[in-house]
Amino acid sequence: ILFYPASGAFVTLSQATLMDTDPARHEQNMARWTFAGSLGVVAGPIALGAAATLGLGWRGLFLLFAGLTLIPLAMMCRFRFAIGQRGSAKTGFKAGLVDALRALRRGEVLRWLTLLEFSDLMLDVLLGFLALYLVDVAGATPAQAGAAVAVWTGLGLLGNLLLIPLLERVRGLRYLRLSAVVELVLFPTFLLVPGFWPKLVLLGLLGLFNTGWYLILKAQLYSAMPGQSGTVMTVGNVFGLVGGLIPLGLGLVAERFDLSVTMWLLLLGPVALLVGIPKNGGHPLSGSVGATR
Repeated sequence: ILFYPASGAFVTLSQATLMDTDPARHEQNMARWTFAGSLGVVAGPIALGAAATLGLGWRGLFLLFAGLTLIPLAMMCRFRFAIGQRGSAKTGFKAGLVDALRALRRGEVLRWLTLLEFSDLMLDVLLGFLALYLVDVAGATPAQAGAAVAVWTGLGLLGNLLLIPLLERVRGLRYLRLSAVVELVLFPTFLLVPGFWPKLVLLGLLGLFNTGWYLILKAQLYSAMPGQSGTVMTVGNVFGLVGGLIPLGLGLVAERFDLSVTMWLLLLGPVALLVGIPKNGGHPLSGSVGATR
């Protein structure tokens, strides 16, 4: 009850506001947004460890973060946003729900929602199984598995940083298609190669090359519904209920057969991207200014 308004709703509403400020630069703004989140993923555990060392505990750390959050909020109060000031009529709850259901019947919207769920197989789903796979299947120690997760997140942070200038020059969907091909080569090699250190190197490359999958696909979803960020949030949550069954199904496969079998199923992520990404590009609003076509 307390955590979602303080974190989840704050994050999603902030993202939607950012996307509405400049509809022509969805990919570029999502890249900056994702880098900020990746920075938090890396810095969060470090801050928690430092707080534990200093005897502050997690409550003291959360209180500190709450105080720090007030700083950007105070800075934002100085700016006026054009969103919602263009004379458009306000949408009620019922009308908003109808708009969300109507959006779910659009093929373009369903395409990006589906690809977002499949891309997550090589993102959060892989991360969820990673330590368990390394210990139970690859024979690594828990300490080595923890180091592998750190390498994954660290190189993911680097990739998100490098993607910011890259998307100023290259179309996001072109990069996405190329990175899916690279992942199709790297991931089977990661599963087949023996030894912890070769796997660690390949894991770092996997974390580097899957950078941008979420942000580019989410930018395409926003571009498919310009000026409807609220509807994007709604359809994402509704579709996420279905996508949330995927980890459950993979867990059942691991229990019935073996975790190594489950890991091979994650290849459906890059395969789905190669099949589902349109070759003629996405919505015109999602392209970068002066990008390579």
